[in-house]
Amino acid sequence: MVGADIFRRLVRPFFVASLLLSVAACNSTGGAGLFGKTDDVTRNTPFGADPREDGVDGLIVGHRLMAASEYELALKAYLRAAGERGFTVDVLSALGSANLHLGRLNQAEDLLRKAVKEDRNFVPALNNLGVVLMERGQYGEARVLFQQAFAADSGQTDSIRENLKLAIAKTEDDVYAEPEETPRFTLVRRGHSTYELLSRL
Repeated sequence: MVGADIFRRLVRPFFVASLLLSVAACNSTGGAGLFGKTDDVTRNTPFGADPREDGVDGLIVGHRLMAASEYELALKAYLRAAGERGFTVDVLSALGSANLHLGRLNQAEDLLRKAVKEDRNFVPALNNLGVVLMERGQYGEARVLFQQAFAADSGQTDSIRENLKLAIAKTEDDVYAEPEETPRFTLVRRGHSTYELLSRL
């Protein structure tokens, strides 16, 4: 028993010292214990997420989904962007473009008209509203919108020039199809949110 008492007296100081060193080490690493940090930010952060990083912008996500022909998902991403930044001209135009690709012409026209009202020189909105009106057979107004888009763009975008040519041809009854046949139009993506109408006979 005497030997055991002597052993405990010799070992106890080393045990206490090592315990104190462990606590000090935990404090020096910002409060990290055996199970990592316990601060509120870390505890409430999903596994694998970095709270210091900003989320990806909804418009960027939407543009990528549009490029991948995921129009319904793109629409949801654009709606998230609207919640983040409000219904800016960019968001309105993007929402209109997504609805246009989904064949929802009424919604697309309404959104794109709001975008044009917000900024009468915003080229994508002017062009895409013209596309909607071409799809609805309203060639005269579509021609005016393409002319405005072409002027605001300084004639730099070939797709807008082609849209304008098609609108002029339709309003002037130029020969793009047989008289008994109406041209069908295909929407082709150009950039993030501008579309070109191609005649397909």
